[in-house]
Amino acid sequence: MKIFIAGGTGFVGGHLTAELLKRGHELVLLSHARSGSTAAGVTFVKGDVVDPAVYGAAMKGCDAAINLVGIIREFPAKGVTFERLHVEATAGMVQATQHAGVLRYLQMSALGTRLDAVSGYHRTKWRGEEIVRGSGLAWTIFRPSLIFGPRDAFVNMLADNLRLAPVMPTMGDGTYRLQPIHGSDVARCYADALEKPETAGQTFELCGEDRLTYRELLDAIAEAMGKGHPWKPSLPLSLMKPVIKALQGFKAFPITMDQLQMLLEENICDGCWRKAFEFEPIRFRDGIREYLQR
Repeated sequence: MKIFIAGGTGFVGGHLTAELLKRGHELVLLSHARSGSTAAGVTFVKGDVVDPAVYGAAMKGCDAAINLVGIIREFPAKGVTFERLHVEATAGMVQATQHAGVLRYLQMSALGTRLDAVSGYHRTKWRGEEIVRGSGLAWTIFRPSLIFGPRDAFVNMLADNLRLAPVMPTMGDGTYRLQPIHGSDVARCYADALEKPETAGQTFELCGEDRLTYRELLDAIAEAMGKGHPWKPSLPLSLMKPVIKALQGFKAFPITMDQLQMLLEENICDGCWRKAFEFEPIRFRDGIREYLQR
């Protein structure tokens, strides 16, 4: 297949492009700047995902389009907003896909996405999903939980903090649960979906095998690094919420109100995706050990 991908140069995109190339597919990657990469089977197209007029022609002759574009944090002064990159970007991709005559379309959403979500992140992901569902394309939507892997942001950030000191404060009691999934497993689901026409018109929640509280996740990271379990003092939510609200606009501040809300809501699923894709996901401790020990 010839496959057009927006967001293919990011963290998940790296896993996906490697998986698709391994399977012999030809890729067209949308990028803000043309890459100097000479990887066989990859063509780069310069453009902004919200402007389909710029990159739409590059979709001609493709068999499928994949939208991986998304952000976890907004920086409005730089034009980096949920509205722009979850809603407008999806509208642009769907429009370009339709105009190019491409029928197969895969969309990256997020676990917890729903109409009545508290977080703007989840609400805009839902609106992006609605655009896809109303597109008339042969679509598949994926809602992954926390994604981990060698270049991830979350696990590596926590590991960096642990390297500085064996103290990891938790928001509230730290008993909220996460069910992380490896980036290569997410990529495998995308690649498999292209080979499984029966996945069209379906939404899949993707999560790993291990359901961990936040406190257990911190301990697992420490173990993978060969360290003892860190001290995990609880920070009262009643005190932290106003602090986060006041400081979340600063890039160096590590958390936003949206991220706190999503953490407290938990990030788990029932694992029914394995009925369709039929493979066992990488265990969290095994996966992080491979890159945190290096």
